[in-house]
Amino acid sequence: MTGISNDTEFRKALDALDATQQRLVAARFVANVVALCSDRRIAAVLKVAGDSEASAGELADALKTARATTFDCHTRCGSEGDWAEQAGYFVARAATAALTPVGQMSSGPAWQAAMSSRMAQTSRSIASGDDTAGQESSQQYRILSEFLDF
Repeated sequence: MTGISNDTEFRKALDALDATQQRLVAARFVANVVALCSDRRIAAVLKVAGDSEASAGELADALKTARATTFDCHTRCGSEGDWAEQAGYFVARAATAALTPVGQMSSGPAWQAAMSSRMAQTSRSIASGDDTAGQESSQQYRILSEFLDF
């Protein structure tokens, strides 16, 4: 099994992936936190993102839906910054990143999805008072290691 134990190794492994692999592993990162988003559209978007046979049209439609969901989730956070809703917003951002074509953001889609997923867990941690936010990194290292070994 590939042993990834820190963000340097994690990022290097992600950068070595092609566009489809980036999307597929990013979908796995999002799947790990999808329960933090109450908007059902994200689950549907996630199915497309994780489908290695998805067509260009399906991917474009899913990206459009993910972007709309991100906007709607951001609006639900409100000016008070409801942390549970903030977690859902970051899950939607992670799904959007997973579906964004390589080259359209400053870093790769899988890295962006991973960071937004971590932010979702951090928001959940703040809302619940649990100190579990740092565990998401370890989960992502495991997910990527399993993906690379498959």
